[in-house]
Amino acid sequence: MNESLNERIKTIVDAYEDIRLITQQVVVANQPLIEEIFISMINGGHLLIEGVPGTAKTTVCKIIARLMDYEFRRVQGAVDLQPADIIGVRTYDRNKNKFTLQKGPIFTNFLMVDEMNRLTPKTQSALLEALSERQATIDGISYPLSDAYFVIATQNPYDSEGTFPLIEAQRDRFMFSTVLNHLDPEGELEILRRERAGELDWKIYRDRVAPVLGPKEIGAMAATIREIRVDETVLIYVRDLVSATRSHSDVRLGASSRASIALLGGSRVRAALDGRTYVIPDDARALAVPALRHRILLTREAAIAGVTPDAVVGEIIESAGVS
Repeated sequence: MNESLNERIKTIVDAYEDIRLITQQVVVANQPLIEEIFISMINGGHLLIEGVPGTAKTTVCKIIARLMDYEFRRVQGAVDLQPADIIGVRTYDRNKNKFTLQKGPIFTNFLMVDEMNRLTPKTQSALLEALSERQATIDGISYPLSDAYFVIATQNPYDSEGTFPLIEAQRDRFMFSTVLNHLDPEGELEILRRERAGELDWKIYRDRVAPVLGPKEIGAMAATIREIRVDETVLIYVRDLVSATRSHSDVRLGASSRASIALLGGSRVRAALDGRTYVIPDDARALAVPALRHRILLTREAAIAGVTPDAVVGEIIESAGVS
């Protein structure tokens, strides 16, 4: 007998709780990051992280990739990295008398691109096709990527030397953007306690972690999410949030329709994590900042005045009402 929608939603809730609890055995705080990774993966989206070094980004990614039974590969951004270093290259095999594909790290399930803004625009563009179309083109031949494919890219906003800002089209391909800061004093103390107890060694911890889900289960959860009800009032609310970014006086380029789709898909997962079969406006409200902050460009005057995208989105959230 097929499981009911409520039963399948409970499976999603239980899986997320397992992932959250296991991850936080090693990682202090970062609860929003864990949730946004989970929501993005279920939706088939990608995540952009902006923040200072040393905030456990790579550790979180490694843990979640293992819990999801995804193959994990990492690319360190550098100005001398070429597109072929990421997507791969076709080489001639004399023994076989034909060209063979030497796959780059992009051919995986879970790709982490660290300091993506250190890549030149040419190399960044090599990732654009993978983010939007789940394929890579090498020497005019397109190669499909895995159906279970997830990318996290990071950038450090405090080190501008040798960096290249992400182009708008690139940023728009990320479902969410999150900002990580240093821990508060209590969190910092907890890090020291865990280090003293020998609980921060990833190699030891890795051997104790077993997958909770697999690509097949992720696909089933994605199908379940699409059954969650979204009323017209919620669609109108999402539309109003996104449309407001296009008319705000401090914004010169508002969010695209991808932002609306990201908010809708994310809201469905968030409803499921709350055990509901329907979306409420608060689901979209809670995800508005990560869905919109990286998709809007401020006017020069607003940027000089110290206005931030987060402040603009916060103002839009406060002013937007539910019809």
